[in-house]
Amino acid sequence: MGEYEGAAAFARHFGGAAEGVWSAPGRVNFIGEHTDYNDGFVLPIALPHRTRVHARRRADDALHLVSTAAPAPASYDLTALRPGAAGAPGGWSAYAAGVAWALRGAGHRVGGAELLIDGDVPPGAGLSSSAALECAVATALRALYGIALTAPETALLAQRAENAFVGVPCGVMDQMASMCCTPGHALFLDTRSLALAQEPLDLAAAGLRLLVIDTGTKHALADGEYAARRRECELAAVLIGVDALRDIESVAQLNVLHDPVLRARARHVVTENARVLRTVRLLRSHRLRETGPLLTASHLSLRDDFAVSCPELDLAVEAALAAGALGARMTGGGFGGSAIALVEAAGAGAVSAAVLRAFAAAGFGAPRLFEAVPSAGAS
Repeated sequence: MGEYEGAAAFARHFGGAAEGVWSAPGRVNFIGEHTDYNDGFVLPIALPHRTRVHARRRADDALHLVSTAAPAPASYDLTALRPGAAGAPGGWSAYAAGVAWALRGAGHRVGGAELLIDGDVPPGAGLSSSAALECAVATALRALYGIALTAPETALLAQRAENAFVGVPCGVMDQMASMCCTPGHALFLDTRSLALAQEPLDLAAAGLRLLVIDTGTKHALADGEYAARRRECELAAVLIGVDALRDIESVAQLNVLHDPVLRARARHVVTENARVLRTVRLLRSHRLRETGPLLTASHLSLRDDFAVSCPELDLAVEAALAAGALGARMTGGGFGGSAIALVEAAGAGAVSAAVLRAFAAAGFGAPRLFEAVPSAGAS
């Protein structure tokens, strides 16, 4: 649905016009997976796919939500919002209501609002549709009520909504990417200090393309697997005696971990942080092609040490590499979703065709392929 159709839908649901339209993008993580909640390094880009919020203030404390992707609207009393309370928001509406709750909990005056949500960020594809929704709602409410928050501050409140209200223990990467990315760049984020830098990622100028392969396999990070990985990482850090796995300088330090599962989980985080730092150095040296093997190494680590891949993701990576991709990896939390492949522009069609053939031969549903273009954050 385009912006004009969204405006018309708002008028049908709420009568009259919205005060404005705010949007935030989904993201693809170029490299740096499951490092953000370990105080590590990440390197995401924003996608051109965006979630839009058509919004208007109300004179009371009622929050009315409509999504063009959901069958039923939702309404809540902002003064009664409590995470985990009887009648608390669930499903997609929890992400939007949770943002209002987080803003109010931080001391910001947020009154009632009417919000119509639409957009084209694929849900369940590992492209952070939840963060796009949170950040679009936060940007809208921030503007409607004149709240002075920076983009990183807004991202942190959106993360709080997902952690404390929805109950998903995600790191801050997705929200920071959705709020802070810029066109033509990847966001190099130190998730401990929140220091960020915009690193050049001009794929077209280098004669390259970054393909996203949405396998169509849906995942739900709230199902316990994501939380289990986080607990394993935290336990490994405690047993080693560091604040977070970010503080491990060498895989040799992991030898104190006698549990092979914990050692594998920690090994992924340590080596992934090193891959992010190496990738950033290559980007700064305009050696983008040389990042390909690092992407592939990241996938193997996620598959073997972190155990968050799946047959569809593995097949997408294997087929892309066999067809000439410079590198490929799963992206996002895992357990389904999407993979990315760094390819020569001239070979993008051949790689796409090879992936489609491989999925058909395996009896999987056809994946959706599109180009990832580094885009702007929330606006």
